[in-house]
Amino acid sequence: MENIEQDLFDFEMVKVGQEVPDFSMKAFQNEEIKDITLSDFRGKWVVLVFYPADFTFVCPTELEDVAALYPAFQAAGAEVISVSTDTAFVHKAWHDTSVAIGKVDYLMGADPTGEVSRLFDVYIEEEGLALRGTFIIDPNGVLKTAEVHDLGIGRSAAETLRKLGAAKFVHEHGDQVCPANWAPGANTLTPGLDLVGKI
Repeated sequence: MENIEQDLFDFEMVKVGQEVPDFSMKAFQNEEIKDITLSDFRGKWVVLVFYPADFTFVCPTELEDVAALYPAFQAAGAEVISVSTDTAFVHKAWHDTSVAIGKVDYLMGADPTGEVSRLFDVYIEEEGLALRGTFIIDPNGVLKTAEVHDLGIGRSAAETLRKLGAAKFVHEHGDQVCPANWAPGANTLTPGLDLVGKI
């Protein structure tokens, strides 16, 4: 037991601004179970959506919300992967029986060991579940945003899409930054001494 606790203590969680270590998992998509790795998506944006469990209450509303905007995420050059600690077989069963989850076309990642959830510091050790965590990873594998909610608080896919747009803009225009509530087409800021105290 002491060795297990020490291993958990030594485990490095990824932080915003750091490159995300490559990881692998099973995933369900389009009636298939496949093996995926983060490196499979190098060169694309990746949006990871952790949630507690299949066959629950808030979770299907969130995943359906993401499914409705999945074409917009794809158009922005991003792949979406939802992740829970269920197996890929449970994902398939949920997809086959839930009206909301039946709309999901993106990858549904399976993390039954909690390894990937621990990497992003969303794993609840005593429950074997993940918190509601949303993470955006840039095409170079660097973590750009991290949002974590308690189990009872649902998220907004539209806000995640907005953050993706802002992250893409900053990635492509390194001399500019996005102010609060920025959306594509809105004004940005160019940091400099001339702005100090003027905003």
